[in-house]
Amino acid sequence: MRRRLPGESIVYFGDPARSPYGTKSADTILRFAVEDAAFLLNRGVKMVIVACHSASSSALPELERRLPVPVLGVVEPGARAAVRATRSNRIAVIGTTATIASGAYERAIRGLRRNVEIIAKPTPLFVPLVEEGWLDNDVAEAVARRYLGGLTDEGVDTLLLGCTHFPLLARVIGRVLGPAVRLVDSAEETAASAEEFLSAQGLLNAGGAVRHRFYLSDLVPNFQAVGERFLGEPMGEVVRASVGDAPVAGQSPKARPSKSGVRRPSRGKR
Repeated sequence: MRRRLPGESIVYFGDPARSPYGTKSADTILRFAVEDAAFLLNRGVKMVIVACHSASSSALPELERRLPVPVLGVVEPGARAAVRATRSNRIAVIGTTATIASGAYERAIRGLRRNVEIIAKPTPLFVPLVEEGWLDNDVAEAVARRYLGGLTDEGVDTLLLGCTHFPLLARVIGRVLGPAVRLVDSAEETAASAEEFLSAQGLLNAGGAVRHRFYLSDLVPNFQAVGERFLGEPMGEVVRASVGDAPVAGQSPKARPSKSGVRRPSRGKR
């Protein structure tokens, strides 16, 4: 997002006090996601991007129904990228336990191409590996081989990285699977979808001061290091913030999702 939309200020909310979402029930993830969205709306955002795959899988339809601003998840953009990438029509999807259990990626992929064969595997140990910074060592490779070793024998030519953490393991995953398997990062496609939608709606901020704000539900000791590992640059100030049970204000009527995967607001531009 920062590379594609340099004129936009980004408000980030992370929820380490209640994470990982990927091991929670769908009802709990939905409740957390609604509270997270309310926090962001109270800071005047014009679009909400549900950057967590578990929350996108479990909560996106309800967020689209409740929020008065455009909402973009990561599942539909990732599915589009995977369908474009495959030549054998055999796609593997990896993600947290909650993401895989939801079946959201399978539904999204088959909605785009019905004859695709999909192998979905939960790979929950990849998350703590990334947060520990073990991105390309013997432990990471052993875990990757245990999870993914049989995929090439099943004719898979595309692997969809269905978690925000997983692209940081791309080197070791690529080494395990070999060059014949293309890795698809839904984050890139999601950022492209956000740019396309904001541009089409005349909502892009072309100039002016840019201020990125980072909020956390708990100031965990390693967040700064992990965040800067993701961004590749200093983050600046990180602020502790509370989320509660307040309803999302300004609920809008239901709207039909667009082909870009963005729910178009029913009450004009913002």
